[in-house]
Amino acid sequence: MRTLILCGGKGTRAYPRTLEVPKPLLDVGGQPVLGHVMEIYARQGFKDFVLAAGFQAGLVSDFAATLPRDWSVEVVDTGVETNTGGRVQACLDRMGERFFLTYADGLGDVDLDGLLAFHDSHPAAVTLTTVPLPSQYGTVECTDTGRVECFLEKPRLPDHWINAGFLVMEAGAGDWFVGDDLERQFLPSLGAAGQLFAYRHRGFWRSMDTYKDSLELSALCAGGPPPWTAPAPATLTTGGSR
Repeated sequence: MRTLILCGGKGTRAYPRTLEVPKPLLDVGGQPVLGHVMEIYARQGFKDFVLAAGFQAGLVSDFAATLPRDWSVEVVDTGVETNTGGRVQACLDRMGERFFLTYADGLGDVDLDGLLAFHDSHPAAVTLTTVPLPSQYGTVECTDTGRVECFLEKPRLPDHWINAGFLVMEAGAGDWFVGDDLERQFLPSLGAAGQLFAYRHRGFWRSMDTYKDSLELSALCAGGPPPWTAPAPATLTTGGSR
């Protein structure tokens, strides 16, 4: 299986660090975050990559040339202004009958074999990985009378699940392509057609949206292997819903 990684956006939320360097190449613990994403797949035996580049595609190609020789890496310039769905469509003819699809800025200890097993357990064209919504704020726990019991710093909200990337897609999913936006058009159209299932991951996951995120993820690399380097046990991650 090949892995398609979307790494062509301008990374405006990481401005001004992304004025000249694409967000996938921002440093996390001494290497670009894109390298960490690719290692998640390579460590689990999936070393065939297609990088859907756009903004500063030449720098992505330069980085690809430094990767291990036993990896197969193809860089496709899908255009600077192309949206996420358009980047997927531009690469479909390279991906085969089934492929992984993910973002260049999401790090998690996702069990890819467990993800594939869940995908095989249902008839739909696409499986996406979901994680509990991480709150950007601390929360306050109170009794019914209003007495404060404790504070929770940026908890995960288990009643709300978000798209974490780490998708499995069948080539036939292209039949449901609508527009050029993966998240706002294509995935909702799959859901409406009953062609989208969610694999619930309860292990580590975090996206690198801002420069502050890159610093915090780098700090997780300082004390040894970071938490996304080993897949979470499948018994903790399987399960999903339409």
